Formats: sequence, C-alpha cells, structure tokens
Amino acid sequence: MAAEIVNPRSDGSTDQDGGAEPLDSIDPAFALHRGGKMAVRATVPVRDKDDLSLAYTPGVAKVCSAIAEQPELVHDYTWKSSVVAVVTDGTAVLGLGDIGPEASLPVMEGKAILFKQFGGVDAVPIALATTDVDEIIETVVRLAPSFGGVNLEDISAPRCFEIERRLQERVDIPVFHDDQHGTAVVTLAALRNAARLTGRSLGDLRAVISGAGAAGVAIAKFLLEAGLGDVAVADRKGVVSEDRDDLTPVKRELAALTNKAGLSGSLEAALAGADVFIGVSGGTVPEPAVASMAEGAFVFAMANPNPEVHPDVAHKYAAVVATGRSDYPNQINNVLAFPGIFAGALQVRASRITEGMKIAAAEALAAVVGDDLAADYVIPSPFDERVAPAVTAAVAAAARAEGVARR
Repeated sequence: MAAEIVNPRSDGSTDQDGGAEPLDSIDPAFALHRGGKMAVRATVPVRDKDDLSLAYTPGVAKVCSAIAEQPELVHDYTWKSSVVAVVTDGTAVLGLGDIGPEASLPVMEGKAILFKQFGGVDAVPIALATTDVDEIIETVVRLAPSFGGVNLEDISAPRCFEIERRLQERVDIPVFHDDQHGTAVVTLAALRNAARLTGRSLGDLRAVISGAGAAGVAIAKFLLEAGLGDVAVADRKGVVSEDRDDLTPVKRELAALTNKAGLSGSLEAALAGADVFIGVSGGTVPEPAVASMAEGAFVFAMANPNPEVHPDVAHKYAAVVATGRSDYPNQINNVLAFPGIFAGALQVRASRITEGMKIAAAEALAAVVGDDLAADYVIPSPFDERVAPAVTAAVAAAARAEGVARR
C-alpha cells in the first residue's frame, strides 16, 4: 500500500445544518481538504483469482510463515521499511496550540503528503486521544511493528523531550521529533552558508535564540554540537542562565550547556553585540535591539505568520535575513530536512537517527547551494529537486559510518 495525493471531492455538499452555504464555496482551503488529502492504493494488481491467491490467501501464508521463522524478512516482504508513522496528540499544532487530535488531522495529513512528495516516503497520520506521556509511549511501542520509523509531530514541550527519549529506548526504529530536529538541521545548514558567505566559521559566532520550547532547545544543543562559538537562549522571563531559580529540568540542563558569556536579563540585552538572532517563539523584537547586534549579523526570524523581526527591519542591520515564510528569500522550512532524513534512514534500515546523521543532513543541504551562494540564497528551495537525494545519500552514509545501519 502507499499514500497518495488525491483530488478533493466537489459534490457541493452543505454543512451539517443542511441549509447553510458550504464552507467549500467560502474558502478554497476547505474545497481542497474535502474528503481528506490522502488515500490508500494497492501497489500490486488484483485482477483475477490468480492474483488474489498470491496477494491474499493462500499465497500470503507462505510469506507470513517465512517472517515468523526469520523476523528480519518483514523488511523485504512488507511495507515496513518504507513507511513512517506521523504521531501527534494535538497539543502544539502549528501556531494553533492545543486543539486536540481530530483538529490536528489536516496538519498530519499534510505532513504525510510532504513525506511522499519530497522524499518518496509513505506516511500514515496517527492522532492519539491522550496527552498522558506513558499512554503515548505505550501506544506507539505497540504500533511500532508496522512501521520503519516514527515522526513525532506537534507534541508540546517539555513532554516531547521525554516521549522521544523513552520511545527511542524502547523501539529499534528511528524516532524523530521534527519540531525539534528538523528545524535544527535546516537552521544549521542556513547558518553554515551565511558564515561562509561572510568569511566566518561557526566557531566565530555568538547566537541568541528567542524561545526555549522544543525547537529552541534542540537548535541550541545542535548548533553547539556542530561547533558554534556560543549561544544564549531566552524564554519569556529572559536569558536561561544558571543563576535563575525558576527553571524546569530541561531548562536547567540547557543553562549548563549554553551561555558561556554568562549573560542574564532580557533578550534585548543579550542581543547587544550578538552575531546571530534565531527566533522560534513569536513575539516582536524591538528595532533598537536588532540595531545593537554586531556588524554583519544574521537574523533568522522564523515565527509564522509574523516573524519576530520584520524582514524590512532586519535588512537595515543584518547581512543575511531568513524567515519561516515562503514569500521571502531564505525560508527555513522543515520540509528541506525530514523527508530526506527518513528516506536515508529507511534505506539502510537504521535503528535510530544520530547526531552525526543530522549533521550530515545539514552539511548536504548547505552544499546544494554551492557556488550560487548569496545573501538572499543561503538555503535552497523546498522545490529544488537536488535536495532530497542529497540529504538521503548523506544520511544513509552517516548511518553506516556510525554503526546504526542494518544493511
């Protein structure tokens, strides 16, 4: 079986009130979503009794028996090694927040078709009717035999950190929280190219991240792993520092890893002299704080739909500006990362996705830009057909080098 994009139905159905104007006629987004964005199709024909006897009984019994004797054959004779579960509890959906599992399904369907469109990976949306950490973990563990990987999506922090960690300890397939790691991979790729454009290395840079949720924490850790000089992370109360007594366990760990400069106080104060601003929180950064950054600074304001720093303001002071929006240059978009990362992991039947695999993905993504590097082109477009193959190959090679590949 495989997921595919299907044309929406156009039957003109009214809403549940029976007489009201259909939502489809009010907004084209509803028309596109009518009936969902996905379907299931067979990859083998069932045209006659011979086909049926091979695809189902009695032929299927031979395959089942072989897998029972040699469990590793499940990768060869089922869809397991080519399909990912996209799992959510609906607690942190896009910019909508905690809207529940049913309301999250349009986003999960969208994620699944992006897997297929950009990475050739089939994906199944799974929205869970629980927000309990233990129940989520136990449910996914029981579903894991059907899948080659698990993409955790739109699960609120700090629960997402524990869920990912404990799941990866329990299952032998990759578990990847895209809100954390996909964002971090694409950010690193863009930052590498911005540094190259301005004749600097990552080690020369001091960054300030606005937002200490899933994305902010993951980006900070990942950039340090990749060699960034220093990074300070700010939440609603200011810089996450070891002198604060109001930190969660996740933020206490973050404080110990970051902020070598020993900064405290507000985000605005931390930006003075900083080389990089990374926004994953929403809100607005005042223009004077942006103006106080170092000469040749980078502003990656990724909140959607309203960046923390409007690009027009950022361009007054920054050498490179990136956002999360598709209508400005340098879009930091997770779709540049997760399809290729999973495609590479599935290709080699990796047991997990390592830091080395993520760094390899970022380096491959940055390399796609090549000699075309410019201030308005430090990251390729999601529609650049070179992206997914480059990331897939790099991740597969890194998995083999790190000993997590099984073929």
